[in-house]
Amino acid sequence: MQEWILDLLIALPGILWAMTVHEFAHALVAYRLGDPTPRITGRLTLNPLAHLDVLGFITLLLVHFGWAKPVVINPRNFKKLGPRWGEVLVAVAGPLANFLSAFFLLLFLKYFPITSLPASISEPLFLMAKYAVFINVAFGVFNLLPIPPLDGSKVLEAFLPPGLWETYKRLEPYGPIILIIVIVSPILNWLLVPLVEGMIRLMWVIT
Repeated sequence: MQEWILDLLIALPGILWAMTVHEFAHALVAYRLGDPTPRITGRLTLNPLAHLDVLGFITLLLVHFGWAKPVVINPRNFKKLGPRWGEVLVAVAGPLANFLSAFFLLLFLKYFPITSLPASISEPLFLMAKYAVFINVAFGVFNLLPIPPLDGSKVLEAFLPPGLWETYKRLEPYGPIILIIVIVSPILNWLLVPLVEGMIRLMWVIT
């Protein structure tokens, strides 16, 4: 029990940050494109409580799959790019924020002299940063899967020709069911883990 609590304390900062920065990025980009809805609904903040979905957070801790509170937007307010491409930019903003977070955390791990700190500080700090890198990349990659209601579905929709777009939209109500099937099957591990590990190695090389 004590070990589980310690693991939770190590993982908690990375989980909270990944969820918060992801949803904040959605809100900020939508607001910058002309939609006041994220500001009105209190989502233009880095306060984790504003983005936390209690059930999604609990399931993430227990079964390593969860969700944050979706940012409500009104694409009709996107005067600068229009609804179609505005939605794409808002969708991409969340995963991109996660990837940037992971990149800067890797810079910290690579260049900050953590070992010069006392072991009681350096060891948990290293583990927190290492886990935060993984959870941010995993959160970003997962959300780019082209399955509704994930961000990747909005990106895919923008590039589909009209015939395929109509077919895809008819499948949209079944997206959550498809997503659950993917999560409980080995497909997600076969697909997600190699992508996440590959991206982290690439980021490490770039830094």
